[in-house]
Amino acid sequence: MNTHESPESVPTVNIRLWRADAIVLFDWLMSTDLNAVPITHPAQKQALADLLGRFEWACDTDVTASTEEEIAAAQEEVARDMGW
Repeated sequence: MNTHESPESVPTVNIRLWRADAIVLFDWLMSTDLNAVPITHPAQKQALADLLGRFEWACDTDVTASTEEEIAAAQEEVARDMGW
């Protein structure tokens, strides 16, 4: 979210994530250099940074404070459910 806009002033979308997906995404975002992620528009990098910020602000502390073992288990769980 742009820092000059308040959360109440922009339209929002609620997304329910499988807990394992949230752990995997949060861990990936925390360990990824967003400057190295291929993008076609600067807004894509900003949207990823916004997603990380929302995880840090809104997620249950058990997601953002996951241990290495919990992250590995979540990765296995998500990979097992890929279907492709």
